[in-house]
Amino acid sequence: MPTLTFATRPSKLARWQTTFIAQSLEQAWPGLTCREVLISTQGDRIINKPLPEIGGKGLFTQELEQELLAGRVDAAVHSLKDLPIENSPGLTIGVIPKRAAAGDVLICPEGYTLDKLPTGAIVGTSSLRRQAQILSHRPDIQVRPIRGNVDTRIRKAEEGQYDAIVLAEAGISRLGLEEHITQHLSWDIMLPAPGQGALAVQCRADDADTLQWLSVLDDLETRISVTAERALLAALGGGCSLPVGAHATYDGDLISMQGVIAEIDGGKLIHVQGRGAEPHELGAELAQQALAQGAGEMLHV
Repeated sequence: MPTLTFATRPSKLARWQTTFIAQSLEQAWPGLTCREVLISTQGDRIINKPLPEIGGKGLFTQELEQELLAGRVDAAVHSLKDLPIENSPGLTIGVIPKRAAAGDVLICPEGYTLDKLPTGAIVGTSSLRRQAQILSHRPDIQVRPIRGNVDTRIRKAEEGQYDAIVLAEAGISRLGLEEHITQHLSWDIMLPAPGQGALAVQCRADDADTLQWLSVLDDLETRISVTAERALLAALGGGCSLPVGAHATYDGDLISMQGVIAEIDGGKLIHVQGRGAEPHELGAELAQQALAQGAGEMLHV
């Protein structure tokens, strides 16, 4: 019987994502067995510092990639938004399944929406992208870093350490925690990170067997949409920690995408949008729109 071995991070969400892919593959390929190996990453171990402070590429992926390259595992499931733009040498994204909800949500134990939060309210997020868009919408709010898994962040809000927190809707939904959602943040308030809501399964580029097993889960609409979003980010200089938001949809003919590039204090936001047939070209086109409006100085690219 063929067996696929997955590397997974220890968080509840990472385990859910890996189990979801493994079970989907076992259903698609009767006789295939999937097993999981727990791997702790730098992002899991350093939880007392804000993400941008310890940032850099591969914060939640590097150790998993090392296991892949060493041949100790066959695949690793990532949140696509955490995966660096450039594939590590020898590795590839074998499959991008159908994307879940791409947006962000506000969780406020007192039930306030972003507009109704009291003046000076404390909102927790470790994302510069979220921070910038929150401050653009509500300059009076205090944005403070928050770390920990989804359960831990919700608990910190319920304990009163924060008046509200902002998280990805996909993670909340995957863990069955929708009852905590106070507000789904609309695109005009908060554009998501490129690739947000999508999973990516990484494997060795020369592993034809694993690539074949994985291919059955690939979703063309999602792959094209997130490729455009990540192409915008790549053309602006890479880094998944940049204050850049993007969301694209693909209707079978054309990709429609909107993006935002922000100063982290929310003082200036550059909005771009466009349509095109080729994801890399559309991403590059929107990046040029942004650079022509001064995005280079904002991002130091």
